[in-house]
Order: sequence, then structure tokens, then C-alpha cells
Amino acid sequence: MKTNAPKPSAPIALALALVLAFSGAGVAQAQANCLDKRQIQEAVSSGQIMSLDAVLASAGVDASAEILNVQVCDQGGRLVYVIGVLSSDGQAKNLELSAR
Repeated sequence: MKTNAPKPSAPIALALALVLAFSGAGVAQAQANCLDKRQIQEAVSSGQIMSLDAVLASAGVDASAEILNVQVCDQGGRLVYVIGVLSSDGQAKNLELSAR
């Protein structure tokens, strides 16, 4: 029996799988150099880094994009936001944006 029921979650699952696959390289190394949530909050409060909203706005990221994950990591002595996003058209990608 053939079923023509739509699978609305399939594109989302595929996009998430792609994000995870592309972000898999160097994850262990990146996590070792990343701040935890408390450290991120302290860095934003002290003015050491910009808030996530400010970084996204300055980079022109579409407000309708769904944020999948966020990390702040030290990459060669500079702090960057590593952000997984899913755009309104279903495109998943990782962004690396300066945190300062």
C-alpha cells in the first residue's frame, strides 16, 4: 500500500543532519577552546564581547532564521561566535562571526 502522507519534518531533519555533519570536524578541539554559558554571560556583561543579538544584527542575519546552536570559542587568540542557523528557506549553515 502506497502512502502519500506528507513528511513535514523531513526537510528539518535533513537540515539538522547537515549542520551536525559539517560541524563535526574539529568539534572536540573547538569545545576545548569554547566558553561555557556562565563565561559567555560574564564576557557580554563586562563588554569583552558583543551580545548574540548585536552580532547577528551587525552580520545582517535574517531575523526569521532559526538558531540551532551557539558557542563562543577562542580561535587563534580571538573570540568568535560559532552559530548554527536554519534559514526560512530550509538552508542550514554554520556561521563564524567575530564576538567583538
